[in-house]
Amino acid sequence: MKILHHPQVEDIELSSVLYALSDPIRLGIVTEAARNGEQPCSHFRAPVVKSTMSHHIRTLREAGVIRVRVQGTQHFLTLRSEDLEVRFPGLLQPLLQAAAQSEIHDS
Repeated sequence: MKILHHPQVEDIELSSVLYALSDPIRLGIVTEAARNGEQPCSHFRAPVVKSTMSHHIRTLREAGVIRVRVQGTQHFLTLRSEDLEVRFPGLLQPLLQAAAQSEIHDS
């Protein structure tokens, strides 16, 4: 089984987090994870093919935004909100609120 790399809290870089969240699909994944807690990867829907979705999840994981837990053949995503709050206090909530406001205006 492939071991997935998750950066330690002290190794999470602001530029990597902001880059990961700059894509609307990745921001949507993070917003869903914030709302619903741990979910299987199959729960997240986006208008992209499976390989592109895997790329988005890998980008978020390697930036330290999400944690991926493997159980059998399933992968479960969790937002690393506590880790991000420790590393960058006050960063995540305004971003999630802005994303929610954007969703309301786009509807």
